[in-house]
Amino acid sequence: MADRTPLRPSVERLAGRLRALPQRRLQAGAAAEGLALARWLAVRAQALEFPGRAPYELPDDGVFTVGDQLAVAGNDLAAALEADPEGTAPVLAEALQRVAAAARAIG
Repeated sequence: MADRTPLRPSVERLAGRLRALPQRRLQAGAAAEGLALARWLAVRAQALEFPGRAPYELPDDGVFTVGDQLAVAGNDLAAALEADPEGTAPVLAEALQRVAAAARAIG
C-alpha cells in the first residue's frame, strides 16, 4: 500500500501559500492554477467515493476562496485514497505530481 501521508501536507502547504498571496498575484493566475488543481482533486475523490456517478464541478467562488477549496478537495482525495487503498497508487502519484507542478507554477 502506498503511503498517503505526503498528499495532505503538500496540499495544505500550497493552500496556505494561496491564502497568503496578495490579490494581484491571485488575479494574475495563481487562483486559476489553484482552482484547476482543486477541481482535478475533487473529480478524482468523487470517482473513488461514488463510482458510476457523474462528478460535480467545484464552483469558482472567487480568488480569495481558492486556498480553502484546494484544502478541502485535497483532504477529500486523501480520505478517499485511505478508505480504498487497492489500486489507487497511480492516482496518488499523479496527485502528488500535479500538486508539485502547481506549486512551481504559483511560485
